[in-house]
This record gives sequence, C-alpha cells and structure tokens, in this order.
Amino acid sequence: MEKIEVAVVGAGIIGLAIASEVSKFKKSLYVLERHESFGQETSSRNSEVLHAGLYYPKGSLKRETCIEGKRLLYEICEKNNIPYRRLGKLVVAASASETAGLERLFCNARANGVRELELISKDKIKSLEPNIKAEAAIHSKSTGIVDSHSLMKYYVIKIKEKKAGISYKTEVKSVKKIGGGYEIRVLDANNTEFKFETEILINCAGLESDRIAEMAGVDIESKGYRLKYCKGQYFKLPPKKSRLIKRLIYPVPRERNAGLGIHATPNLGGIIRLGPDDEYVEREGFDYKVDERARARFRDSVFNFLPFIEENDLTCDTAGIRPKLQGPGEDFRDYVIKEERDIGLPGFINLIGIESPGLTSAPSIARFVSLLVKKNAR
Repeated sequence: MEKIEVAVVGAGIIGLAIASEVSKFKKSLYVLERHESFGQETSSRNSEVLHAGLYYPKGSLKRETCIEGKRLLYEICEKNNIPYRRLGKLVVAASASETAGLERLFCNARANGVRELELISKDKIKSLEPNIKAEAAIHSKSTGIVDSHSLMKYYVIKIKEKKAGISYKTEVKSVKKIGGGYEIRVLDANNTEFKFETEILINCAGLESDRIAEMAGVDIESKGYRLKYCKGQYFKLPPKKSRLIKRLIYPVPRERNAGLGIHATPNLGGIIRLGPDDEYVEREGFDYKVDERARARFRDSVFNFLPFIEENDLTCDTAGIRPKLQGPGEDFRDYVIKEERDIGLPGFINLIGIESPGLTSAPSIARFVSLLVKKNAR
C-alpha cells in the first residue's frame, strides 16, 4: 500500500493554499479533489473581495487570519502579476437611524487593529461617490477585489513546482485511524477504489468537511461541527449603470444575519454585481440556479443607498453555497481549525466552516496549518 506524508482533502482556495505552504517542507503530499478541476464550489462562487477585517470579533480566527491574509494576498498578487484592484469600500448608513450601528462597526474595526479606515460625512461621500445616497459611511481604503481563479492557479503551479500532486475526480469514501496515521479509501476517475496511507490528513473539504470529519471518527454533533448550507445569489448591472459607482458599496450589517447584506461589488471588468442574499437550504438536492423573481427584492434592498438602480437593470448572474456553522438567527461562529489529538486523532487537522472571509484569509490559514503540521512532525 502506498504511503505518503500528507493528504489534503479539497482543492478549493484553502486546500490549495495549505498544500502550497506545507509542500515547502513535506516531500510527499497529495491533494484529493472530487471534481474535475480546482475551485469548483465555494471558491469560485463568491464576491472575490479582499476584506479588511471590519466585522469579526477581536481574537477570533476570522479576524486574525483576515487581517494577515489581506496583507499577504496583496503581496502575492503584486509579485506574481495576479489581477487585483485596491478599490476601497464604503459601508453606508442610508438613514440617520443606521448611524449608531455604523459607529459601532467603526469602533469594532479600529479596536481590531484595522487601518486605513475613516468615518466620513455625507459631503465626503458625495465627493467620492456622487450617485449613492447616505448619511454617513465607513471608508475602508484597503478593501479590494482579486481574480480568484488566477490566484488558485498560482497555488496549483506552486504545488506542482514542489513535486506534490493533485488528484482530480478522486472522492474520499472512508477514513480509518491506523498506527502510522490514516488509511484513506478513495474512488478515482476510473471509478476504481484504492487505498493508501498518510501520516497527516488535512480536511479542507468545504461543503463536505463535516462529513469527512465524521468518517475519521469525530462526533460532529457533540463537537458542533455540523454544517448548515446557506445559498447566496447574485445579479449584475448593465455597463451603463455599472459605471455609476467606483467602489464596493455595503449596507450596515444586521445583527445575527447570515451575511453582510446585499452589496454592490465591481468585478475586474468593471461590471457591478449585487449580492449575495442569504437563504438556508437543505443539503440534499440544492442547486445553483438564480431565481429571476428575486430581482424586485434585490432592487428594494439597495434602493435606499443606490437609488439609480431599477428592477429591469438586473440580470441573473451566479449563486454559491456557504458552509456555515451557525444556523438562522444564531450567534457568531468562528472557523474551526484544529488538530484533533485530544480525541485520539493526532495528525488529523480539521478546517470546518471556512466561509467569508475565507478567500482573504487563505494564505494566513495556510501558515497557521503549516505550524500545526510542523508540531505533529515525527
């Protein structure tokens, strides 16, 4: 039976970033991906925003990895010609009743160490974005957007340069703890089952990460690892309307909401997308269809601060599924990034509930996991 040092389950942005980092010091590493290519799920169905770290509680992994990850990603993009733009973002209070929430968010962000941040007045907003309506706003100058496909391709190249492998159309069917690590049974591209052994198993399976943990023997109910699926849809604006704003425009987030609210995000081609919304869906039988009937709701949700948008401006774009640990109306849940040694699974590293700001956090999470791998080294 073939034996390797490290197996990474999942070739989304997180799995690829981790494999790239760990392959620098581990000689035999494979990434297992059930789809035919990398980044086919959450990693390719998001806003492609590089977040500044405004929203997350102090001391949380989301906050720590977002702030460090943003800095690292800008460096990676600059050095490797990965397309990105540091556009800046306005979080807007569309009415006086929202200003208290805006100020609380600003204070939280400053307390978290977020820099290049300014609380601005109505007049300053007009000078920056004359076509939006707001009483006050947070101006986050360091927020940006990135070509996530090019970023993932960069990581794939780095993995291959280190002679590590990526096995596509390879689905994990079982995980068994053995003396020297883990026995993994997979179904490959030819619909053939085979087994191999790995000393370290890193679970970056995204939407299926709780199930991989369960295969390895984790009681995901008692650990609180059971995922909830939250669908987010996007609509896009025509070029003429897209030219009316230059930055990302976000509303003040609602408490205990599943997302940050429907916002306007320019892509690298200059087209504005509105989204995502948030709707919890059943795990079995979900789809990525965008419901055209939601156009009116999307338009109404942004009309207070983007009054130039009309319902017939919106055309269906894409949708994604977020792997959330918190359910509807529940309190904040942080990322799970943990080696499960305390439950008898040394060398098994779980990454569960990696949603927004996962894209921004990716290089920082990769560094964090690489330290866990080094601590587990024999």
